[in-house]
Amino acid sequence: MRIAVLTSGGDAPGMNAAIRGVVRVAAGNDIEVFGIERGYKGLLGNEMLLLSKRSVSGMIQRGGTMLMTARCPEFQEYEYRRQAAEVLTNRHIDGLVVIGGDGSFHGMEALWKEFGVRCVGIPGTIDNDLAYTDFTLGFDTAVNTAVSAINNLRDTMSSHERVVVVQVMGRHCGDIALYAGIAGGAEVILVPEHPVDYDEVTRKLVGNKKAGKQSGIIVLAEGAAPLDEVIREIKARTPELSVRSTVLGYIQRGGAPTMSDRLLASKMAYRAVELLKQGQGGRVVGIRDNHIIDEDVTEALARPRRVEENLYKLANLLSI
Repeated sequence: MRIAVLTSGGDAPGMNAAIRGVVRVAAGNDIEVFGIERGYKGLLGNEMLLLSKRSVSGMIQRGGTMLMTARCPEFQEYEYRRQAAEVLTNRHIDGLVVIGGDGSFHGMEALWKEFGVRCVGIPGTIDNDLAYTDFTLGFDTAVNTAVSAINNLRDTMSSHERVVVVQVMGRHCGDIALYAGIAGGAEVILVPEHPVDYDEVTRKLVGNKKAGKQSGIIVLAEGAAPLDEVIREIKARTPELSVRSTVLGYIQRGGAPTMSDRLLASKMAYRAVELLKQGQGGRVVGIRDNHIIDEDVTEALARPRRVEENLYKLANLLSI
């Protein structure tokens, strides 16, 4: 049996651990693994290399993706997907592991439904924006990176009695902001799933200052509101507060994956190879209630994503 693995879309810590897991689990089952470089773009260009259990040595602790990744808007067109399926057929590939987010999964869904390519998806995205799984690869690492930054910012903001708005990634999903905000002791957390109430934000900041707090941390998911707007609205309402801002940006995507992401990647890789070994396709692997699960890709993508309201309420209770 021969399978291939690719990483697509934005990189996420844990992708290398997943590639390593796929290769080594496959090797233990006498399955050949080819790595496709640069995602679907590389698949169209037939950019493949044979991976061995030695070629993935030292990868579990590395961020990014050894196979590299790229956006491939052409893949939305049927003709390009047909070419991709033809490449896999010509290379005698029996199954494909796709590591990426919702866009990557839509691509593998099309390959499965249109051409019968047996695909299994592993969720790799720091945004944690796939509803069928509790957590995605890279999310835990990104949150820990954000928490570390918040800890450092708290030191300097307390020294100067300032408020800082920390913008984190999350265009449509506020999980990084929510989890990092709670873990970092933020006074205010702004997420795309809830409209921003600037009067409430400033009320809390002023109340905290009167209660003796020396600093204020606002964690802003990038999709909740524009950073300059948040700064402007707060300053307009509370000119007495000294407000600063910082954008964490791409630092959240890099760095060595945490233990949780390494372990999750390894478990998901095992399930992905087992599914292909059984002749299954059109499945995505995830974790739910601390158990590894797999689900039909179409059903998984159709699930609506909602913010965890209990955590959001907890954040408000803890921010006094």
